[in-house]
Amino acid sequence: MHDGFKQTLVIVQGDTVALNNLDDYFPDWKEREALAEAMIPLIGKLYRKNIVVYCYGRALYNQSVTKLMKAHRYVRQVAQNELSEFETFPLLQAIAGLDLGPCHIDLGKLATKYMEDEEAARLSPEDFARQECAKVVGQAKQPIAEPQDVVLYGFGRIGRLLARLLIEKTGSGSQLRLRAIVVRKASAEDLVKRASLLRRDSVHGSFQGTIRVDEENECIIANGNVIRVIYAPSPDQVDYESYGIHNALIIDNTGAWRDMAGLSEHLKSKGAGKVVLTAPGKGEVKNIVSGINTADIEDSDRVIAAASCTTNAIVPVLKAMNDHYGIECGHVETVHAYTNDQNLIDNYHKKNRRGRGAPLNMVITETGASSAVVKLLPELEGKLTGNAIRVPTPNVSLAILNLTLEKAGSEEEVREFLRSAALHSSLQRQIDFTTSPEIVSSDLVGNRHACIVDGEAIITKDNRVVLYVWYDNEFGYACQVVRIAQKLSGIRYPLIPEDVVKMGF
Repeated sequence: MHDGFKQTLVIVQGDTVALNNLDDYFPDWKEREALAEAMIPLIGKLYRKNIVVYCYGRALYNQSVTKLMKAHRYVRQVAQNELSEFETFPLLQAIAGLDLGPCHIDLGKLATKYMEDEEAARLSPEDFARQECAKVVGQAKQPIAEPQDVVLYGFGRIGRLLARLLIEKTGSGSQLRLRAIVVRKASAEDLVKRASLLRRDSVHGSFQGTIRVDEENECIIANGNVIRVIYAPSPDQVDYESYGIHNALIIDNTGAWRDMAGLSEHLKSKGAGKVVLTAPGKGEVKNIVSGINTADIEDSDRVIAAASCTTNAIVPVLKAMNDHYGIECGHVETVHAYTNDQNLIDNYHKKNRRGRGAPLNMVITETGASSAVVKLLPELEGKLTGNAIRVPTPNVSLAILNLTLEKAGSEEEVREFLRSAALHSSLQRQIDFTTSPEIVSSDLVGNRHACIVDGEAIITKDNRVVLYVWYDNEFGYACQVVRIAQKLSGIRYPLIPEDVVKMGF
């Protein structure tokens, strides 16, 4: 521990925490709680300057006291060190006192480095923070010259979650700005009903903030963001410029058009600049999975797709495993939450079995994820098969990866490799990791990663491994889409600290 840090009596032993004196639990909690409370205005002040604070990849902005404390607890459980608010708070204070430009700062990793690095131990928190943040001190230039207007074409499950995320990430208002949604008018009360669906969600809970409806101007005002509700019959019949919207990034979450010809219809509307599809693209449309092939996005690209939620979930883990162990062959079985495409009760459906009541049945169906993997990871061509089962839960799905590896690894080795990938690799924002033997699907609603590896469910035998990979097929996927939107808009953040452990991928 460094001078100025409070000595804590917490001793971490796996998932068990022991104190030297049982009477110390509550006082220790209250002191850490007070520090977490004091962190909130500092994190908020930084966020309004487009300085985003994380703790081992978990965003700390717009979080409650207990959620900040849970983020620290996650580090103690998964990263297996004694990081607490006593260590992070002095560094956060020091960072908040610097004149920093926009950046992403992993406070947890900085605090760990400060605790464990002998040279850092000789510095005060202020000097250490100044040293680590040197490249952004006095660099007030915004990531992009002008705010990027964003329009959501469609306002279904993914559209409303994208709205929540874009509103949450408004920050100073100089980056992605949600300006409008485009829908077909369903009734005289259309505006009020759509605002109500944004305000309340049976799976993801209430909107975190305030929502007002301006019926005269056909707007929804969410946390100060004025969102026009535009009614149009087709993507080529909107004059965005008449609403003051220019060079807009159109995020099509209807899934009605998936090829280049259909999606390019958006670009015929005045004020439309680029298009992102929240579904697998067909033909020449590039499918992008954030963290995997975002480097394939070129300045000339005007239409891209974000692939499927399942593809986003399995590709990061498959890439990590193939790069480190090599994959000879494998099968991917997706246990997927039912979707709006299915029927509540038995009725006609053009696809086999999907016409049967979704809340009442497990439904075997096909998935295109295994073939989509090959487009992203061509080295796996001919090595994977896949299928899917829709099950009676409304959200959070599970991919079971049954792999035969070129290089054998014990259960402990595979677990440690994937744990490290979640904490330290370039796929940190895509791969999460859990050590809980009691976790179930509902515990993972709202997880922002593309996938969560279940560390307790890993099975190995010789060169065969079975991995259980959870994913919030709605919210986790929406987070991946926003990452693509940022990339497509040219938004880049300096990362502090920069170091990523080399893991063979």
